[in-house]
Amino acid sequence: MTYTARLDQALNRLHEEGRYRTFIDIERKQGHFPHATWRRADGSESPITVWCGNDYLGMGQHPSVMTAMHEAIDATGAGSGGTRNISGTTLYHKRLEAELADLHGKEAALLFTSAYIANDATLSTLPKLFPGLIIYSDTLNHASMIEGVRRNGGAKRIFRHNDVAHLRELIEADDPAAPKLIAFESIYSMDGDFGPIEAICDLADEFDALTYIDEVHAVGMYGPRGAGVAERDRLMHRLDIINGTLAKAYGVMGGYIAASAKMCDAIRSYAPGFIFTTSLPPAVAAGAAASVAHLKRDTTLRDLHQERASILKTRLKAMGLPIIDHGSHIVPVIVGDPVHTKRLSDMLLEGYGIYVQPINFPTVPRGTERLRFTPAPVHGPGEMDRLVRAMDELWSHCALNRAELSA
Repeated sequence: MTYTARLDQALNRLHEEGRYRTFIDIERKQGHFPHATWRRADGSESPITVWCGNDYLGMGQHPSVMTAMHEAIDATGAGSGGTRNISGTTLYHKRLEAELADLHGKEAALLFTSAYIANDATLSTLPKLFPGLIIYSDTLNHASMIEGVRRNGGAKRIFRHNDVAHLRELIEADDPAAPKLIAFESIYSMDGDFGPIEAICDLADEFDALTYIDEVHAVGMYGPRGAGVAERDRLMHRLDIINGTLAKAYGVMGGYIAASAKMCDAIRSYAPGFIFTTSLPPAVAAGAAASVAHLKRDTTLRDLHQERASILKTRLKAMGLPIIDHGSHIVPVIVGDPVHTKRLSDMLLEGYGIYVQPINFPTVPRGTERLRFTPAPVHGPGEMDRLVRAMDELWSHCALNRAELSA
């Protein structure tokens, strides 16, 4: 066995298919985001504008967040010192969990180091709590949900994306007495489309199933207090488990679930991904709590965020670029070829100082490769003009199709 040769083969396949991913070394500048510095491998530097970040509202540089983190690190030091069960639970963790439970109108919340781990750990643990559980999972659910469902050792059913009729067929074919859970998302991040929350809740009520929703791309950005699409649609009370992140709109790090006190107690007691992981640093928990609290009260950034996304979609559509528009803040521009997508990304970065990461298979299906823009309140008219002009010029230069996609 020549292990190095096998590694070469695996990596060469990615290069040949145009799917090899490279890291862009950037240095964010506090107070200046989305402007940053690109550090090349040769040691040279260039100013860039980031258009693909997940710090959707710029809260990673908000004064209230930074002040809370500085105060916490000065008070407690850098790390938590252990798992939540062994010396790693502080008043900062408890305060953040209380903020999140209040945000979602639930009895309790449970912190994890990331939303990926929260999904994986929770979904893989539920069959231990409900023997014979059948999980019904949307085919386009995030990799973390897929992994959690795959690892749990229980029964799973995959329903076609947002197809409630197909979901019904699958549930009706199973034992009525078996415990059931429906896992889905509120916003699917690659196309920016919304899940049919109310219809799924109706079906869950009809068949006595639990509901598990991933609101990762919605918390902080939708609803009167930023609790997500379910809050916007007044449906939070009908969802049993809500998953969210602190690393996107809230601008920090970490993930969580919000649910009943007993559900959170059971997950924390049985999930290895929670039990055996060092807890978030107190400063991170403090910054996240400050961000959640701020966005509960202040809708300014949320409103401006939607405005910026609407403007960018309107301007790209006006040029005939093939964007997908489902009404969310995510702006995917379809290229349809991995090599062309990577080349466009490189040309934007090198020629215009615009950074947008190419999205290729397996993140999206082959033939739907895309550039995925995430406009934020910090992207002003000047940044918008430069992006639109660059896309127009490159689309013409590369002779790409300008036919608009339907939503």
